[in-house]
Amino acid sequence: MEDLLRELAPQVLGAVVRRFGHFAAAEDATQEALLAAAVQWPGEGVPGDPRAWLITVAARRLTDLLRSEQARRRREDAVAAWTLPDEWLAPAADQPVSGADDTLVLLFMCCHPSLSPSSQIALTLRAVGGLTTAEIARAFLVSEGTMTRRITRAKQRVKDSGLPFRLPRAEERAERLGAVLHVLYLIFNEGYASTSGPDLQRAELAAEAIRLARMVHRLLPDDPEVAGLLALMLLTDARRPARTGPDGALIPMAEQDRGLWDADAVKEGVELVTGALKRGSPGPYQLQAAIAAVHDEAPSAEETDWPQIVALYELLMRISDNPMVALNHAVAVAMARGPLAGLHLLERLQEPLMGDHRLHAVRGHLLEMAGDHAAARDSYEEAARRTTSFPQQRYLHGKAARLSAGPDAPTA
Repeated sequence: MEDLLRELAPQVLGAVVRRFGHFAAAEDATQEALLAAAVQWPGEGVPGDPRAWLITVAARRLTDLLRSEQARRRREDAVAAWTLPDEWLAPAADQPVSGADDTLVLLFMCCHPSLSPSSQIALTLRAVGGLTTAEIARAFLVSEGTMTRRITRAKQRVKDSGLPFRLPRAEERAERLGAVLHVLYLIFNEGYASTSGPDLQRAELAAEAIRLARMVHRLLPDDPEVAGLLALMLLTDARRPARTGPDGALIPMAEQDRGLWDADAVKEGVELVTGALKRGSPGPYQLQAAIAAVHDEAPSAEETDWPQIVALYELLMRISDNPMVALNHAVAVAMARGPLAGLHLLERLQEPLMGDHRLHAVRGHLLEMAGDHAAARDSYEEAARRTTSFPQQRYLHGKAARLSAGPDAPTA
């Protein structure tokens, strides 16, 4: 029941927004319809067309609200501005509901270019993901009041933009789809590798990003970058069961028990990216997924095809001017050609990544590979000072301590 309502929620909200054109009121009406379903369906049974049932109930709720507001003189002008009187009538109970799925339109609306990335993420999780404001606030470690204000401002900005409720025109669709995919990518990354807080990862946030990416893939099955992003998420999340020990400590990929990796997710991810790459010039998500696939298909860390990963990163750098991609490329080069080659590449990343703990962590790793343990220890400590993730701090301090204690020190 819960999964069904969660899946239908954005479709219902999208349909009501399309009809009435007022995001916040439509969201309230949709929530009331979902609540009514949660109360009635367990006893009366799920209707034959649950989506149509929810849309009808939500539309009636919203119609009642509009009628009430119409009766209040001080709101008449505002109400009249965003809907027509003949649209205030509730649909007849037997009136068929359009079968169109407005979820993708809703996603595009939540990722409106006038919104900041943080507002896009919050609004997407609220309107499409169905998460409560309190859940989103917990996920991003802010107070519920702060998140409420952020979402309210986002809704108001969307409303003020006058954006029509429809898919963007063809000429702007690629850019807007890019924003949608980027938001889902950011949500997944925050779930897979939390940037702060006591936990290394937030599985529920990563799972939500995968669910939303699956939904976009169902709506746009022929888009190779959508398939690439879903594949990237699946191939990365497949390693999650092996990323932490019983105490929540970080386990680097080279030391993970690959028998714990989710084989079904790896298989699905490989099939997705393989199919996407056959469709033409690969985009950044497809290339990242291809890199993840090479890792996941290696029987062991030692048997990883690092030259292939280097080549894929070099393709990725041609289309993505991102210092994090360059950092990962340096790691791959070090693994393929030796640590000194990787350290040489790191010199170019000093300025763009000086404040990022990952630069110092990678330098520590490569210096350790090169046998310069004193410099490696200093880099690990520097990385630990810069990260706000407690598990990463513990891991980096542990690496530094073992180097201080000597090569025979215990590893745990």
